[in-house]
Amino acid sequence: MNWVEAIGYLGTALTVASSAMGTMIPLRIVALCASCAVITYGYLIGSVPVMLTEAIQIPFNAWRLYEMVRLVRETERAASGDLSLDWLKSFGTSRRFRAGEVLFLKGDPAQEMYLIESGRFRIAEHGLDVRPGQIVGELGMLSPGNRRTGSLACVEAGTARCLSYSEVKQLYYQNPEFGFYFLKLTSERLFQSAAEATGAQHTVPAGSDVL
Repeated sequence: MNWVEAIGYLGTALTVASSAMGTMIPLRIVALCASCAVITYGYLIGSVPVMLTEAIQIPFNAWRLYEMVRLVRETERAASGDLSLDWLKSFGTSRRFRAGEVLFLKGDPAQEMYLIESGRFRIAEHGLDVRPGQIVGELGMLSPGNRRTGSLACVEAGTARCLSYSEVKQLYYQNPEFGFYFLKLTSERLFQSAAEATGAQHTVPAGSDVL
């Protein structure tokens, strides 16, 4: 076996290794290394189809790797002290709500969380207002039975970014680091909410988890 064949076998081994990985960041890195090795091998043996196939995959793997690394860094920064959830604006769907519109009622199944972007929303059972920059509903994913403990209605017309629990779970399972930082962030927001609730405040703090 000469050194050209060795490069080809290396590319094959890396490709197989990437397929066996369960976490996304290592998978993308190994897949990029595999593509580089296979392209080198294809160049040395003069095979354009081999090089073309791998060259097409490189941009996709590189972009997905960038997205996941950025997500982990932004979530880590939030969990380390910055409780802003601006990084969530890259995900979910922004929806507009009219004044008087009910988003969900007490006892409804909890399937998504909301990041308020504009307007004013109110939790009737607790007499609490939710304003822009605040989030509500993320702990419904972790609560027993996944049921709402209050009703959320729109008081002043506005928009809210909706992120389904299935999307959150997908991000969680794809990358353990994201899952760790998201849970850490959620815990910090829960303690912050509990502390401010003790002070008998009537406005939901950023990221209240009462629902």
